[in-house]
Amino acid sequence: MQTENLSNLVEHSKQWQPQQTGDGSFTFYSTEFQEAFHSQQGARTEAFAKYAIATDLPRLAQRLHLCLLDVCYGLGYNTAAALETIWAIHPQCQVTVYALELDATVPVAAIQPPVLDSWTPPVREILQELAIAHQSHRSNFSATLLIGDARQTIQQLRAENLQASAIFFDPFSPRRCPQMWTVELMHQVAQCLAPDGRLATYSRSASVRAAMLAAGLHIGTIPQSDRTAPRHEWAQGTVAGFNPTLLPPLSLMEQEHLHTRAAIPYRDPTLMDTAAMILARQQHMQSQSLLESTSSWRRRWQLS
Repeated sequence: MQTENLSNLVEHSKQWQPQQTGDGSFTFYSTEFQEAFHSQQGARTEAFAKYAIATDLPRLAQRLHLCLLDVCYGLGYNTAAALETIWAIHPQCQVTVYALELDATVPVAAIQPPVLDSWTPPVREILQELAIAHQSHRSNFSATLLIGDARQTIQQLRAENLQASAIFFDPFSPRRCPQMWTVELMHQVAQCLAPDGRLATYSRSASVRAAMLAAGLHIGTIPQSDRTAPRHEWAQGTVAGFNPTLLPPLSLMEQEHLHTRAAIPYRDPTLMDTAAMILARQQHMQSQSLLESTSSWRRRWQLS
């Protein structure tokens, strides 16, 4: 990267102010999407539980080589958690990472202390190289960070016949960023998943799960690990893949959620529509639907 471009990136990255989360790690808050990048309960904890563990990396780490796809790379936490999980089990495992990110200033801001301090020195070096050069290479590691609209950059990876053993899908929430949760984009992403691979996301939205199903994936739940969590927090997220036997099954409540109007997915036929257009399209489809209302489903299951 040219010095002038890097200087501009560093300057613009100062807009991101670290916010400490419950486990001591840090996140940023997006004023554009009006959301934090991570759960306030713990950014680092979330990266391990909802991505590294949910995609079964402790088992997959036994392999000689793993390919990972990180959609909405952000601060790099999901990639970092994956690398620490894999190399703690199998230090010689060859790992290839492809990461997609819209805003190049976020990874740059994330390599400043105290944000970077959450990770081991080897992983810190990789995050630094990806943020600055958008690539990183070691004897047992290769990574590329693609900057731009993921709706377009994913098509580049699909054209190259990428087959990832694990996909981390981590955009802002569907209501804030619907363009990243459409049937059409999920189809592109699914084509980059290996036959025995897993995709994981923090979202348990019925519309997201319906989009995964429409893209040809089977879905499972990421069970709630906190037994004291309120009833309406019924899952930590969703896992998906082509082999249903490898996925934790949905509860009956979750299955019924997929038969409500909440399960009408977002659509973006050209992969170029604005968020407002995508939201309006879904709202129109919901208004015409004869499916059970979400409020009725919630009452039946006594969800507050």
